[in-house]
Amino acid sequence: MISFPNAKINIGLNITEKRADGFHNIETVFHPIPIYDILEFVENKTTKIKFLASGIDIDSPIEKNLVVKAYNLLNNEFNLPGIDIHLHKNIPFGAGLGGGSSDASFMLKMLNTYFNLNISEEKLLNYASEIGSDCAFFIKNKPVYASEKGNVFTNIKLDLSNFYIYLIKPKAGINTAKAYSNAKITKSKISLLHSIQKPLNFWKNEIKNDFEPYAFTENPEIRYLKQKFYNNNAIYASMSGSGSSVFGIFSEKPNKIDNSENYFSFIGKI
Repeated sequence: MISFPNAKINIGLNITEKRADGFHNIETVFHPIPIYDILEFVENKTTKIKFLASGIDIDSPIEKNLVVKAYNLLNNEFNLPGIDIHLHKNIPFGAGLGGGSSDASFMLKMLNTYFNLNISEEKLLNYASEIGSDCAFFIKNKPVYASEKGNVFTNIKLDLSNFYIYLIKPKAGINTAKAYSNAKITKSKISLLHSIQKPLNFWKNEIKNDFEPYAFTENPEIRYLKQKFYNNNAIYASMSGSGSSVFGIFSEKPNKIDNSENYFSFIGKI
Protein backbone atom coordinates (compact mmCIF):
# COMPACT_ATOMS: atom_id res chain seq x y z
CA MET A 1 0.00 0.00 0.00
CA ILE A 2 1.30 3.46 -0.86
CA SER A 3 0.48 7.00 0.22
CA PHE A 4 1.93 10.48 -0.12
CA PRO A 5 2.20 12.28 3.24
CA ASN A 6 2.14 16.04 2.74
CA ALA A 7 3.74 18.93 4.59
CA LYS A 8 2.03 21.79 6.41
CA ILE A 9 2.77 25.41 7.18
CA ASN A 10 1.94 27.47 10.25
CA ILE A 11 0.17 30.71 9.46
CA GLY A 12 0.88 32.71 12.59
CA LEU A 13 2.16 31.28 15.85
CA ASN A 14 1.58 32.93 19.21
CA ILE A 15 3.04 31.44 22.39
CA THR A 16 0.38 32.32 24.94
CA GLU A 17 1.68 30.74 28.18
CA LYS A 18 3.97 28.16 29.72
CA ARG A 19 2.10 25.19 31.13
CA ALA A 20 2.64 23.49 34.48
CA ASP A 21 3.79 20.34 32.62
CA GLY A 22 6.66 22.26 31.00
CA PHE A 23 5.04 22.53 27.58
CA HIS A 24 3.66 25.74 26.10
CA ASN A 25 0.20 26.77 25.01
CA ILE A 26 0.10 28.27 21.56
CA GLU A 27 -2.31 29.42 18.92
CA THR A 28 -1.59 28.84 15.24
CA VAL A 29 -3.24 27.91 11.97
CA PHE A 30 -2.14 24.69 10.27
CA HIS A 31 -2.55 24.55 6.51
CA PRO A 32 -1.58 21.60 4.26
CA ILE A 33 0.78 22.27 1.36
CA PRO A 34 1.66 20.11 -1.68
CA ILE A 35 5.16 18.92 -0.73
CA TYR A 36 5.10 15.15 -0.32
CA ASP A 37 7.01 12.20 1.08
CA ILE A 38 6.34 8.72 -0.31
CA LEU A 39 5.35 6.01 2.17
CA GLU A 40 4.81 2.39 1.20
CA PHE A 41 4.52 -0.90 2.99
CA VAL A 42 3.93 -4.54 2.07
CA GLU A 43 2.98 -7.40 4.36
CA ASN A 44 5.97 -9.71 4.88
CA LYS A 45 4.23 -12.71 6.49
CA THR A 46 6.33 -12.42 9.66
CA THR A 47 5.77 -10.73 13.02
CA LYS A 48 8.57 -8.18 12.50
CA ILE A 49 9.00 -4.97 10.57
CA LYS A 50 11.78 -3.88 8.24
CA PHE A 51 12.38 -0.20 7.59
CA LEU A 52 14.08 1.23 4.51
CA ALA A 53 14.60 4.96 3.95
CA SER A 54 15.69 6.89 0.88
CA GLY A 55 15.76 10.50 -0.27
CA ILE A 56 16.82 12.97 2.42
CA ASP A 57 19.02 11.24 4.99
CA ILE A 58 17.28 10.23 8.22
CA ASP A 59 19.83 10.44 11.04
CA SER A 60 17.69 9.13 13.91
CA PRO A 61 17.61 5.45 15.02
CA ILE A 62 14.87 3.34 13.43
CA GLU A 63 13.08 2.80 16.74
CA LYS A 64 12.66 6.57 17.12
CA ASN A 65 11.20 7.09 13.67
CA LEU A 66 7.59 8.24 13.95
CA VAL A 67 6.43 5.83 11.23
CA VAL A 68 7.76 2.92 13.27
CA LYS A 69 6.19 4.39 16.43
CA ALA A 70 2.83 4.56 14.62
CA TYR A 71 3.08 0.89 13.66
CA ASN A 72 4.10 -0.14 17.18
CA LEU A 73 1.23 1.84 18.69
CA LEU A 74 -1.37 -0.08 16.69
CA ASN A 75 0.53 -3.35 16.91
CA ASN A 76 0.30 -3.24 20.70
CA GLU A 77 -3.47 -3.29 20.48
CA PHE A 78 -4.20 -5.21 17.27
CA ASN A 79 -1.27 -7.65 17.04
CA LEU A 80 -0.52 -6.74 13.42
CA PRO A 81 1.42 -8.89 10.93
CA GLY A 82 4.95 -7.81 10.08
CA ILE A 83 5.48 -5.34 7.25
CA ASP A 84 8.32 -4.01 5.11
CA ILE A 85 8.25 -0.19 5.14
CA HIS A 86 9.85 2.10 2.58
CA LEU A 87 9.89 5.83 3.33
CA HIS A 88 11.22 8.21 0.68
CA LYS A 89 11.86 11.60 2.31
CA ASN A 90 11.30 14.77 0.30
CA ILE A 91 10.04 17.02 3.12
CA PRO A 92 13.11 18.54 4.82
CA PHE A 93 13.80 18.14 8.53
CA GLY A 94 14.08 21.07 10.94
CA ALA A 95 11.86 23.11 8.71
CA GLY A 96 8.62 23.59 10.65
CA LEU A 97 6.78 21.58 7.98
CA GLY A 98 5.66 18.60 10.06
CA GLY A 99 7.07 15.95 7.74
CA GLY A 100 7.67 13.33 10.42
CA SER A 101 4.26 13.93 11.98
CA SER A 102 2.60 13.58 8.59
CA ASP A 103 4.41 10.30 7.91
CA ALA A 104 3.21 8.90 11.24
CA SER A 105 -0.41 9.92 10.74
CA PHE A 106 -0.51 8.57 7.21
CA MET A 107 0.89 5.28 8.50
CA LEU A 108 -1.94 5.10 11.05
CA LYS A 109 -4.50 5.68 8.30
CA MET A 110 -2.88 3.17 5.95
CA LEU A 111 -2.72 0.43 8.59
CA ASN A 112 -6.33 1.06 9.51
CA THR A 113 -7.42 0.69 5.89
CA TYR A 114 -5.17 -2.20 4.84
CA PHE A 115 -5.85 -4.41 7.86
CA ASN A 116 -9.55 -3.45 8.16
CA LEU A 117 -9.11 -2.33 11.78
CA ASN A 118 -12.27 -0.20 11.69
CA ILE A 119 -10.72 2.50 13.86
CA SER A 120 -12.93 5.58 13.95
CA GLU A 121 -11.58 8.97 12.93
CA GLU A 122 -11.90 10.16 16.52
CA LYS A 123 -9.81 7.22 17.75
CA LEU A 124 -7.23 7.83 15.01
CA LEU A 125 -6.95 11.41 16.25
CA ASN A 126 -6.27 10.10 19.75
CA TYR A 127 -3.60 7.69 18.52
CA ALA A 128 -1.94 10.46 16.51
CA SER A 129 -1.90 12.77 19.54
CA GLU A 130 -0.01 10.11 21.49
CA ILE A 131 2.78 10.28 18.91
CA GLY A 132 3.13 14.07 18.74
CA SER A 133 1.24 17.31 19.30
CA ASP A 134 0.77 18.17 15.62
CA CYS A 135 0.34 14.61 14.32
CA ALA A 136 -3.44 14.70 14.72
CA PHE A 137 -3.70 17.55 12.22
CA PHE A 138 -2.75 15.19 9.39
CA ILE A 139 -5.62 12.79 10.12
CA LYS A 140 -8.19 15.24 8.73
CA ASN A 141 -5.53 17.19 6.84
CA LYS A 142 -7.45 20.42 6.30
CA PRO A 143 -6.93 23.99 7.58
CA VAL A 144 -7.58 24.37 11.31
CA TYR A 145 -7.00 26.83 14.11
CA ALA A 146 -4.92 24.98 16.72
CA SER A 147 -4.67 25.91 20.40
CA GLU A 148 -3.34 24.59 23.71
CA LYS A 149 -0.28 22.46 22.78
CA GLY A 150 -1.25 22.71 19.12
CA ASN A 151 -3.48 19.65 19.45
CA VAL A 152 -6.90 21.22 20.06
CA PHE A 153 -8.50 22.09 16.74
CA THR A 154 -11.21 24.50 15.67
CA ASN A 155 -12.48 24.22 12.11
CA ILE A 156 -12.09 27.36 10.00
CA LYS A 157 -13.07 28.42 6.52
CA LEU A 158 -9.84 29.21 4.69
CA ASP A 159 -9.53 28.74 0.93
CA LEU A 160 -6.09 29.57 -0.50
CA SER A 161 -6.48 27.43 -3.62
CA ASN A 162 -6.17 30.43 -5.95
CA PHE A 163 -2.83 31.49 -4.46
CA TYR A 164 0.76 30.37 -4.96
CA ILE A 165 3.23 29.48 -2.24
CA TYR A 166 6.97 29.95 -2.53
CA LEU A 167 8.79 28.11 0.26
CA ILE A 168 12.51 28.04 0.99
CA LYS A 169 14.34 26.02 3.64
CA PRO A 170 17.83 27.36 4.44
CA LYS A 171 20.53 24.79 5.03
CA ALA A 172 20.83 25.66 8.73
CA GLY A 173 17.98 24.62 10.99
CA ILE A 174 16.64 26.06 14.25
CA ASN A 175 16.71 24.03 17.46
CA THR A 176 13.10 23.83 18.66
CA ALA A 177 13.96 23.64 22.38
CA LYS A 178 16.18 26.72 22.12
CA ALA A 179 13.52 28.50 20.09
CA TYR A 180 10.97 27.98 22.86
CA SER A 181 13.39 28.97 25.63
CA ASN A 182 14.29 32.21 23.84
CA ALA A 183 10.83 33.19 22.59
CA LYS A 184 8.81 35.80 24.46
CA ILE A 185 5.38 34.73 25.69
CA THR A 186 2.80 37.17 24.40
CA LYS A 187 -0.94 37.49 24.33
CA SER A 188 -1.93 39.17 21.12
CA LYS A 189 -4.52 41.93 21.32
CA ILE A 190 -6.17 40.48 18.23
CA SER A 191 -7.07 36.79 18.22
CA LEU A 192 -5.47 34.79 15.43
CA LEU A 193 -8.82 33.08 14.97
CA HIS A 194 -10.25 36.53 14.13
CA SER A 195 -7.34 37.72 11.96
CA ILE A 196 -7.18 34.60 9.81
CA GLN A 197 -10.69 35.30 8.52
CA LYS A 198 -9.65 38.68 7.12
CA PRO A 199 -8.43 39.23 3.53
CA LEU A 200 -4.77 38.32 3.03
CA ASN A 201 -3.63 41.93 2.69
CA PHE A 202 -4.45 42.39 6.42
CA TRP A 203 -2.29 39.46 7.51
CA LYS A 204 1.08 41.22 7.22
CA ASN A 205 0.26 43.66 10.01
CA GLU A 206 -1.79 41.35 12.25
CA ILE A 207 -0.43 37.80 12.01
CA LYS A 208 3.00 37.11 13.48
CA ASN A 209 5.23 34.23 14.54
CA ASP A 210 6.69 34.57 18.04
CA PHE A 211 9.69 32.44 17.09
CA GLU A 212 10.91 34.85 14.42
CA PRO A 213 12.88 37.33 16.62
CA TYR A 214 15.08 34.54 17.96
CA ALA A 215 15.33 32.85 14.55
CA PHE A 216 16.36 36.12 12.87
CA THR A 217 19.22 36.48 15.35
CA GLU A 218 20.24 32.82 15.17
CA ASN A 219 20.05 32.64 11.37
CA PRO A 220 19.90 36.03 9.58
CA GLU A 221 19.13 34.22 6.32
CA ILE A 222 15.58 33.70 7.59
CA ARG A 223 15.01 37.45 7.94
CA TYR A 224 16.60 38.00 4.53
CA LEU A 225 14.33 35.46 2.82
CA LYS A 226 11.19 36.84 4.42
CA GLN A 227 12.03 40.36 3.27
CA LYS A 228 12.98 39.06 -0.16
CA PHE A 229 9.51 37.55 -0.53
CA TYR A 230 7.92 40.89 0.34
CA ASN A 231 10.26 42.66 -2.09
CA ASN A 232 8.93 40.30 -4.76
CA ASN A 233 5.27 41.16 -4.09
CA ALA A 234 4.28 38.50 -1.57
CA ILE A 235 0.92 39.27 0.03
CA TYR A 236 2.07 37.58 3.22
CA ALA A 237 5.37 36.03 4.29
CA SER A 238 6.43 34.21 7.44
CA MET A 239 8.63 31.56 8.96
CA SER A 240 6.74 28.31 9.51
CA GLY A 241 6.57 26.91 13.04
CA SER A 242 9.85 27.18 14.92
CA GLY A 243 11.71 27.29 11.59
CA SER A 244 13.69 27.31 9.61
CA SER A 245 11.61 27.30 6.41
CA VAL A 246 10.18 30.60 5.19
CA PHE A 247 7.23 30.98 2.85
CA GLY A 248 5.50 33.68 0.87
CA ILE A 249 1.94 33.66 -0.44
CA PHE A 250 1.47 35.25 -3.86
CA SER A 251 -1.47 36.08 -6.08
CA GLU A 252 0.56 35.12 -9.18
CA LYS A 253 3.33 32.57 -9.70
CA PRO A 254 6.50 34.22 -8.38
CA ASN A 255 9.91 34.26 -9.99
CA LYS A 256 12.77 32.44 -8.29
CA ILE A 257 14.85 34.36 -5.80
CA ASP A 258 18.56 34.76 -6.57
CA ASN A 259 20.65 31.84 -5.31
CA SER A 260 17.51 29.88 -4.37
CA GLU A 261 19.10 26.80 -5.94
CA ASN A 262 21.34 26.68 -2.85
CA TYR A 263 18.33 25.86 -0.65
CA PHE A 264 15.43 23.44 -0.63
CA SER A 265 12.72 25.39 -2.44
CA PHE A 266 9.22 24.86 -3.76
CA ILE A 267 6.89 26.99 -5.88
CA GLY A 268 3.34 25.86 -6.62
CA LYS A 269 -0.36 26.34 -6.05
CA ILE A 270 -1.38 25.94 -2.43
